[in-house]
Order: sequence, then structure tokens, then C-alpha cells
Amino acid sequence: MSPSHRETHLIERIGWLRAAVLGANDGIISTASLMVGISAASTSLSETLLAGSAGLVAGAMSMAAGEYVSVSSQSDTEGADLEKERRELAEQPEAELNELTQIYVARGVEPLLARKVAEQMTAKDAFAAHSRDELGIAEHTVARPVQAALTSAVTFAVGAGLPLILAIISPVQHLGIVISGGSLVCLAALGAVGAMVGGAGVLKPTIRVTFWGALAMAATALIGSLVGHAV
Repeated sequence: MSPSHRETHLIERIGWLRAAVLGANDGIISTASLMVGISAASTSLSETLLAGSAGLVAGAMSMAAGEYVSVSSQSDTEGADLEKERRELAEQPEAELNELTQIYVARGVEPLLARKVAEQMTAKDAFAAHSRDELGIAEHTVARPVQAALTSAVTFAVGAGLPLILAIISPVQHLGIVISGGSLVCLAALGAVGAMVGGAGVLKPTIRVTFWGALAMAATALIGSLVGHAV
């Protein structure tokens, strides 16, 4: 008999990976765009750094709050569905057994075998079987608000810190170019790393995140230049 082994699947990373990629991506794009816009309106390094620092703090707090609220809503919905399922199992066990049987039949299992499987799954842990097979709620997909909030805040701050570092090491006369160029390189690297960690192809995610980052920075640079000349 071959030794048993535990398989690790990429879907188990989906909770923290989504929040991490979103946070870092947003941190780079929003902070770099803000700083590029300010540098287009003013050549002052102190003003650009001030705007970037304020954007980092405000953005990290906003990301944390937004992720916590949205994922908490998902968690509340999951909790309500699970509680309803628990109640139905207690009040209508036979109907729930029939429902589980039909789920397996719909997936291609022969009716008699599906009934036997449903009975065995119910005998072992009826609530877990219905949570997973009827509601689609499993341990690796359950909503975790605090984890999502902290991950988003930390990764946003890390991402937002990159344009600030670029601004500090950049010659003042090339501030906007260095921030935008360096940030695009960081975005491309982030897209590639996120794709590899998630097990996806590298090219499309890299192009996608770089394109939208370039578009955002170009838009803020244009607005900053127009406003700077106007005032």
C-alpha cells in the first residue's frame, strides 16, 4: 500500500492571495498616480513626498476598512445560510437527505448509489456534507474578515512605499519619470509574481496590471499638468 499524502491545492491560497495582490496593486497605482500628478503640477520634492505619505496612510486604512466591511458581509451571509441549513437538518432530516441525494444524482452518480452515498455522508457529518455540497462553503473558501483587512492594509502600505522610495532616490528634475517608470516595473513584477503564486500564466496578468497602472498615471499626470499651469 502506498503511503498516504496530503495534496496542497492553489485554491487554498485564494483568500489571502486576492487581498494581498489587490492591496499591493492598489498601493502602487494609487500612490504613484497621486505623486506623479503632484510632480506634474509642482517640482517640489517635499510636496510630492507629503502627498505620497498621506496617500499611503489614508489608502491603507481605507483598504482595511473596505475589505473588513465587504468580507464581513460575505461572512454574515454564509453564517445565515449555515444556520438555516442546521435548522432544516434538525426539522426535516428526510427532506434534506433526499436533497443531498439529488445533488449527487445531478453530478452523475447513479440514483441508488447516490442514495447510499448521501446516507453515509449524513451518518458521518450531515451538516458538513450539506455545507460543502449544497451551499458550496468549505474551509478554504470561508470568509475571514480580519485576515482580509490586515492583509490588504499591510500589502497596500508595502506597495505604496515603493513610489515613495523612488521619489527619494530620484533627481528632482526627473521625479515624475522615475516614479512612473519604476512603479510600472514594480507593477509588472507584482502581476507576474501574483500569477505564479496563483498558478496562472504570467503574460496576461502582467500586461493587464501594467496597462491599467500606466493609464492611471498618465491621467493624473495630465490633470496635474493642466492644473499646475492654470494656477
